[in-house]
Amino acid sequence: MDLLNETRALQSDLDAPDDPSSLDRSEAAALAERLRPVLRRHAHRYYVQDAPLISDAEYDRLYQALQAIEQAHPALQTPDSPTQRVGGAPIDAFEKHTHPEPLLSLSNAFDAGDVRNWYDRCRRGLRDAFGDVAPAVVAELKIDGLAVALTYRDGQLTTAATRGNGTVGEDVTHNIRTVHRIPLKVPVDTDVAVPERMEVRGEVFMRKSEFEALNERLAAADEQPFANPRNAAAGSLRQLDPTVTAERPLSFFGYGLGPVSEDAPALDTQHAVMEHLADWGLPTSDHVARFAAIDAAIDFCTEWAERRDTLDYEIDGVVLKIDRFNYQAALGSISNAPRWAVAYKFPAREATTTLQAIEVNVGRTGAIKPEAVLKPVHIGGVTVSQATLHNQDYIRDRDIRVGDTVVVKRAGDVIPQVVAPVPDARSGDETPWRFPTHCPVCGTELVRLPDEADVYCMNTECPAQFKRLVEHFVQRNAMDIEGLGERVAHQLVDAGLVSSLDDLYRLEVSDLIPLEGFAEKSASNLVAAIEASKERPLHRLIYALGIRYVGRTVARTLVQHFDSMAALLAASAEQLEAVDGVGAVIAESIVDWGAVDDNQALVAALRAVGVNTERLPEEAPSSTTDHPLAGKTVVLTGRLDAFTRREAKDRITTVGGRVTSSVSGATDFLVAGKNAGSKLADAQENDVPILDEDDFLDLLN
Repeated sequence: MDLLNETRALQSDLDAPDDPSSLDRSEAAALAERLRPVLRRHAHRYYVQDAPLISDAEYDRLYQALQAIEQAHPALQTPDSPTQRVGGAPIDAFEKHTHPEPLLSLSNAFDAGDVRNWYDRCRRGLRDAFGDVAPAVVAELKIDGLAVALTYRDGQLTTAATRGNGTVGEDVTHNIRTVHRIPLKVPVDTDVAVPERMEVRGEVFMRKSEFEALNERLAAADEQPFANPRNAAAGSLRQLDPTVTAERPLSFFGYGLGPVSEDAPALDTQHAVMEHLADWGLPTSDHVARFAAIDAAIDFCTEWAERRDTLDYEIDGVVLKIDRFNYQAALGSISNAPRWAVAYKFPAREATTTLQAIEVNVGRTGAIKPEAVLKPVHIGGVTVSQATLHNQDYIRDRDIRVGDTVVVKRAGDVIPQVVAPVPDARSGDETPWRFPTHCPVCGTELVRLPDEADVYCMNTECPAQFKRLVEHFVQRNAMDIEGLGERVAHQLVDAGLVSSLDDLYRLEVSDLIPLEGFAEKSASNLVAAIEASKERPLHRLIYALGIRYVGRTVARTLVQHFDSMAALLAASAEQLEAVDGVGAVIAESIVDWGAVDDNQALVAALRAVGVNTERLPEEAPSSTTDHPLAGKTVVLTGRLDAFTRREAKDRITTVGGRVTSSVSGATDFLVAGKNAGSKLADAQENDVPILDEDDFLDLLN
């Protein structure tokens, strides 16, 4: 019987008048034996596959029935029962666990040359036994978490230990049992046989979104927040009180097998192991690929170095492994690292330095943002001397002081941020910082609005706010005026050439030439770029105007319902709230913005100078209903001539499609531009339809 039918049958049985706890022992045992596998499979779909079949309330009803049975008949409770996830009594200390086989470290590679040198060494090491072979390589994302080894006997989880020093770790079984994404019994949802004994190796980690939510809860409870997801995962797993671990949102990805009993299936390759782990119901990464050529594996590494911020968890590199186990055995190990694997490490994105001062900046909405002035430090190829501190609560909750040694993180194109102080490095000369009471630019008394973390300058004439608004208006994701960055925006405002956004469209070459850094050609180019921006789609203008809470996604959604700026600003709060994705706060913000006479005048002035304020045909909602990409999942790879990657994504979402970062069984199309990466091979292996740029343009149009 399939899962849904078995669930419905159980629900029907639970509708009977008898309370499960009142059943006699034999009836209770029979019902419990039916409930446990169904609950395991539903939990697996919910926590691992993100594809629940039933509602939380329906799951809770089944869970409570099993709980009632086990409370009425304690002898029926089994170690692998879904009810055994809440943790037990605190322990005094972790016991040591000696690994039956060491969990080795990995040698590191920092660039393509290092990877090729490693691969060439492997080829030379295999030559005597296998001839001049070019072994296939498996590439796996290197999760930034805590390595663990899980031992299953007869399919039941019996022991879990941290890596420790590779030979001896800590027994954290009681905590691992509370992690919902790790099955207590395998297989979860298949009939695939499992060995009598096997050790599954993997990584415990915390997703970025869940880490942020956890830190918010800790701050609300006046507890110290964690510095980063890895620390949060390690701190949560090493709690002496397992009930604390049970409350933490830990995740797990399996990446290999340790020792297994003789009845284990004959698995000859790492790639086969990954497939079997998934078949047994153990979570594995969606981003594992096998490459016949090392150059393709290197492309995978460099691609993920750029794409790492698209994931909801931290990765710090890619692990490359020779795929065949007989090749691995022939290559062997050196001291504490295998010769057959290497970790391609991404550039470091965290460093420690000294917080020399804290300054405040005024944003385009009047929000006052504290900024750290740092002793310059090199992070990921960039020298960082300033970083965000978010708001006064962030500084207070983390007890960040001027003079502190601080951890600074730089993530891709995101502004560097101070993550946490290093209290152990304090000398006693550090000083707490106090938030200012008045705007540093115009002197207006600052206001903190109810239920908000930010403090605001409420003076709409504050010159600092207007400079930030101009910066926002011209940026790439808004009106996209090439050559008009922060420095030029400030020049234009300071010179009195731009005192309203529509003034940008009245600039002439002769206005710009006197400014520092401009000559005839550069001035002409900027005027041309400003002129070209008049034709931007309506959703870009809506975003560019800087209406509070209206980001790019909301702006695109609004254009599906309102065909002009006039229609949008004439809408009531009720009409705006009726739009999916627009809540009361956003609706109120739009209505308040439109109620200001100066804002209405600005829109009219922009329209008068030729800026598009109407919905373009490609933005129209009617284009999504019958469009061949509507409801389809698309993956982009390689370089397109007609669009940037962001523009292509915008066009797909505008017609009702969805863009994802990796090829899977749910992918409908792969769009392959020039120099397509490993995703092209993934699409070919999965029989995913492949579109070149011409095909893609035909489909869009």
